[in-house]
Amino acid sequence: MRGAKPWTMNNAQTNPENVAPMVVVKGGANGVAQQVHIGQHCLTVDEPVNLGGQNSGPSPYELLLSALGACTSMTVTMYAGRKGWPLEGVTVNLRHEKRKGAAPGERLDIIEREIILIGDLSVEQRERLLDVAQRCPVHKTLLSAATRVKEGRFGQTVF
Repeated sequence: MRGAKPWTMNNAQTNPENVAPMVVVKGGANGVAQQVHIGQHCLTVDEPVNLGGQNSGPSPYELLLSALGACTSMTVTMYAGRKGWPLEGVTVNLRHEKRKGAAPGERLDIIEREIILIGDLSVEQRERLLDVAQRCPVHKTLLSAATRVKEGRFGQTVF
């Protein structure tokens, strides 16, 4: 966009056409707490006290789990809505843990996900919704062998 101001928290809130192009995370020199800016939304991410944080916000793994849970619930809800099925609610319970792998030094990340479907659904509808849950975009990204984190430099961001 020609003549656009650099993205800042102020002009993102007052100029809806200049929305943040990315998630921005800023940390200080003390502690592990991070300020996360996602468009007009801000939140604190931290670690629990036993891991060196102050527990002032969810941990990075808790955010990862919440992204998977929210995406799962949204995907199932939208599908049931399109089908006109009597889904009244979805609860997704998640847990993450690291386990030793079979090879020496190997660590596995295990995410357990329980999906509770509320409503007067048939067995077939429940089975279909649980199948659809496997296709939520975040789930597919987590399982994709093609997912890469590319290191690079973006344009300067001003806060």
